Amino acid sequence: MWRNTRVVRTRIGLLAAASLLVCLATAQAQDVAARVVTMTGQVSVLRDNYPWALNEGSTVQPKQIIVTGPDGMARFQVSDGSTFDVFPNSRVVFRATPSNWKDLVDVLLGRIKVHIQKLNGMPNPARVMSPTAVISVRGTTFDVQVEDDDDTTLVSVEEGEVGVRNRVLGGEVSLHPGEYVRVFRNQALAQRQVDRGAMAHGVLRAGVQALYDLLYRRQTAGVAPSGGSAGPVGSGDHDKGGSTSTGGSGGSTAPPAPPASPSAPPAPPPI
Repeated sequence: MWRNTRVVRTRIGLLAAASLLVCLATAQAQDVAARVVTMTGQVSVLRDNYPWALNEGSTVQPKQIIVTGPDGMARFQVSDGSTFDVFPNSRVVFRATPSNWKDLVDVLLGRIKVHIQKLNGMPNPARVMSPTAVISVRGTTFDVQVEDDDDTTLVSVEEGEVGVRNRVLGGEVSLHPGEYVRVFRNQALAQRQVDRGAMAHGVLRAGVQALYDLLYRRQTAGVAPSGGSAGPVGSGDHDKGGSTSTGGSGGSTAPPAPPASPSAPPAPPPI
């Protein structure tokens, strides 16, 4: 009888373990993609080196390259709630190393803003990389920008803490809110590059203001803030401008009233 009880308990334990493995596998499968939460302008993903337009709700798979045009911006979200915003004229790789779940984004060109969500109040290890920097985070909000052809990387922190390492020469510094550091390809990291002044705060505010200004201009121009229909990006037909004239016999026509001044753009949220 006791033997039968032990057998039953063993089977129950095995079934519970199997169920846990299935749940973990399902969660991992859901976590592999990034979903477009909101976007505006031209945002594409490269498939076989060919750009395909994204829309709100589209997903990006590991190792795929996200490309934004001069007016393109998008926010992507992964299953743990973490997000990354990709700004205009940027090129990033989502999960370039799928076997390492900590690697979130590689910034090849341009600028992103990352918010890493904590897991049940605990740190959420994640990494963001550029050609010259490795940024290790535990649950925070920060900016990463590749500034020039030498891949100089500016990292600035809005909330939390990040560790920044020179990917080429080694060495690491820790950044806290209001601090920033520039990582140069052939220059070792130095503490003097870290500043508690207002520069990092100004960078963040300028990015938010630029986002709001672009959205406002598109709305006043009558363009929807979301992207185009799914499918390959093509040249398309452009509207041809032309002049129109009104004619009439005799009499004078009063000049048209000047257009009303547009209302001021909405103020961005405080940073």
